[in-house]
Amino acid sequence: MPTPDVLPTALRIYLDAIVFAFGACIGSFLNVCVYRIPRNRSIVRPRSHCPRCQAPIAWHDNLPIVSWLALRARCRHCGGRIRPRYVIIEALTGLLFLLVWLKWGLASRPLGLAPSASFAAVVVGWTALGGLILATFVDLERFIIPDRVSLGGIALGLALGPLFPELYGQPGWLGGLGAAALGAALGTGLLLGVAGLGRLIFKREAMGLGDVKLLGAIGAIFGWQAVFFSVMVSSLTGSLVGMAMVICGGRRMRSRIPFGPYLALAALLWLLWGPVWWHAYWNWLTPLPR
Repeated sequence: MPTPDVLPTALRIYLDAIVFAFGACIGSFLNVCVYRIPRNRSIVRPRSHCPRCQAPIAWHDNLPIVSWLALRARCRHCGGRIRPRYVIIEALTGLLFLLVWLKWGLASRPLGLAPSASFAAVVVGWTALGGLILATFVDLERFIIPDRVSLGGIALGLALGPLFPELYGQPGWLGGLGAAALGAALGTGLLLGVAGLGRLIFKREAMGLGDVKLLGAIGAIFGWQAVFFSVMVSSLTGSLVGMAMVICGGRRMRSRIPFGPYLALAALLWLLWGPVWWHAYWNWLTPLPR
């Protein structure tokens, strides 16, 4: 498959638009998953319907982003309000899919994006994004992370390792499998240790097993470096947001706050910029001798 660099500019812009639309469609499906998976309902049947009046949603009222705007966030049948979350997930997924696409093949990538080695890396990035978005919005709403995301992510990483060892910087299938297994073990083990320490200090559960398994999935898909990066970034952002909420009076110090979204944000930053930042950090720690 030719890289975007060898394509005419007009065709590249057209493909960018297609990728955004494709991501928005995936976001529409993720909306179904966010609502149904925590409720143990099928994500296939019944077809999409209004949760208020149960009327089936026609295809022309189910177009990502466009239908929400055209209907003014209201159900055509009962006039019930359609939550902004639906259009947010669709637009966010489309935008992030586009950013991952722009990482591949362009000599001058916008926003300093880390390069993708191949189109396979783009597809893996899209798949990981879907799981991260699903985990984020389910955790925000229900304070759980579905095993379909976390354990499924670990299984995906262990399958990708031998199939695409180059994604892990390894020359052969055994090295790729080892790198994925190391990332999964490090991710789960690190947060299990943090959870155990928190239980000893605070005398209560400080972190759910869903977060532990999610970090294991991040390590299995992106490698061991992503584990350390995700722990540092998620801890920092979680602390800053938590303190801001306490200062603003929205939470107490011991209030329950979902940690999955911060892990997902850190993994997203790794996917888009992490390797570049990682190498810059190590170069800063180990300057060349003069």
